[in-house]
Amino acid sequence: MKPFIVLLVVFVIAVFAIKMRNGEFNVALSARIAMCAMLVFTAMAHFAFTKGMVMMMPQFIPFKTGLVYLSGILEIVFGIGLLVPAFRLYAGWILIVFFILLLPANIKSAMEHVDYQKGSFDGHGLRYLWFRIPLQIFFIGWVYFSAVKS
Repeated sequence: MKPFIVLLVVFVIAVFAIKMRNGEFNVALSARIAMCAMLVFTAMAHFAFTKGMVMMMPQFIPFKTGLVYLSGILEIVFGIGLLVPAFRLYAGWILIVFFILLLPANIKSAMEHVDYQKGSFDGHGLRYLWFRIPLQIFFIGWVYFSAVKS
């Protein structure tokens, strides 16, 4: 829920800041700025809640801790990439694939009741997926329409 709030708040601020600066609205740029901010915000969780993030990953994946750190760094890099015109399209497609790849980890963590912030097995469980799956689809659409399609 927090990433969604960050996304929307930064989007609204960016829309009006760009309007004040340029005299016109630029919804696509505002959406990319908001997604970048959200990705930086969520990337911080990879470093603050590493143990819980590792718990979300399937057993067969090796080097889980390193992958958690790497994915946090990549979220920041590709978030910034959304703001660089030469890299926007590539960053957009990579983030769409990234969001799709995250879905199994979210499903696994919901099935096992993982609370990634506490690093425990007393999370929300399957009801979390009723929010998370539509949110993941929303993020994919957000990136597609603001970075790939625009």
